[in-house]
Amino acid sequence: MSRTLYSLCGKDTARPFSPHCWKTVLSLGHKGLDFEERPLPFSAIPAAEGGFSKTVPILRDGDYLVNDSFQIALYLDEAYPERPSLFNGEGGKAMARMIESWSQTTLHPAIVRIAVVDIHDMLEQKDQVYFRESRTRALGKSLEEASAERDAEIAAFPQKLEPLRRTLSYQPFIGGDGPLFADYIVFGALQWARIVSGVDLFGADDPVREWFERCLDLYGARGRSVTPA
Repeated sequence: MSRTLYSLCGKDTARPFSPHCWKTVLSLGHKGLDFEERPLPFSAIPAAEGGFSKTVPILRDGDYLVNDSFQIALYLDEAYPERPSLFNGEGGKAMARMIESWSQTTLHPAIVRIAVVDIHDMLEQKDQVYFRESRTRALGKSLEEASAERDAEIAAFPQKLEPLRRTLSYQPFIGGDGPLFADYIVFGALQWARIVSGVDLFGADDPVREWFERCLDLYGARGRSVTPA
């Protein structure tokens, strides 16, 4: 069965950067499933698969289409129950929902303030216009105003990782002895920052850095296939 993952890129199709798409890349690796990745610029997403979704990731698995990284993970566990689970039960799903909420309310806003101008500069001109207009509207300020305290955000970021740091003092992954979808949620956010800005968001001798390096090495070091900015 052929599989296609539609993800997000800028001018360079070899540098897909969406945090949500990276969750799905590692989810497919976790399941041991082959797939072709097709990175798209913002302007091409609405036409993908006949307008199936306004956002990526989109996964085509044979005749089946599914979008949204969490929905894709749920689909993969249901469609391939004989392969390693992404959740290990209902408790794992509930944990992943909490981790997703923490990541999107704590990590993502900070990364936007750090990287929003870098993301803009990665895009083709047509996509830059869309990105500037949509993000200015969402942020309530210009991209440059949003990133005015970039250095302070970078300095403050390691403290935002303290819940993960404490968890990793007990176990090598959020999922325990091995990674689960909850790990891929946080990895996606940090991989996003790594690819678009190349900033160091970890503390000195940080267990979170060690965890992130382990995640980069998963599934044939797929995370390292895109180098830092």
